[in-house]
Amino acid sequence: MTEAVRETPKKERPEFRNIHVTDLMNYRLPMAGIVSILHRISGALMFLLLPFVLYLLQESLRSEYTFAHFMIIASHPIAKLVMLALCWGYTQHFCAGVRHLIMDTHVGLDKDSARKSATTVVVITAVVTVLVALKLFGVF
Repeated sequence: MTEAVRETPKKERPEFRNIHVTDLMNYRLPMAGIVSILHRISGALMFLLLPFVLYLLQESLRSEYTFAHFMIIASHPIAKLVMLALCWGYTQHFCAGVRHLIMDTHVGLDKDSARKSATTVVVITAVVTVLVALKLFGVF
């Protein structure tokens, strides 16, 4: 009886290895994972830039002189880039949040629908960010 058990071929177990830091560039993350990570990054970006936004709001509302100071600050190219980053962060966070809320209702949980909705979030975010950049830098 023990000989019969020994003679059966032993199945090879799959080997799972931890991903090393050097392997991260070779790892292909699905679009849904990219959107999830960008959702977290955009939330952190909006939180970290909150003091800048509150300062600009304070400068724009205090008086006419501080509004003129606000206009000088807002016309600087670095400030425009920060405002563009905030617009990207808000758009990304909003669109991904709506996607997650829809998925919380158990709609679009299969692999194909999740990939399509993640791609839609990235495309909408990119289009809105480009339009805001064009308006912000005076193209139209």
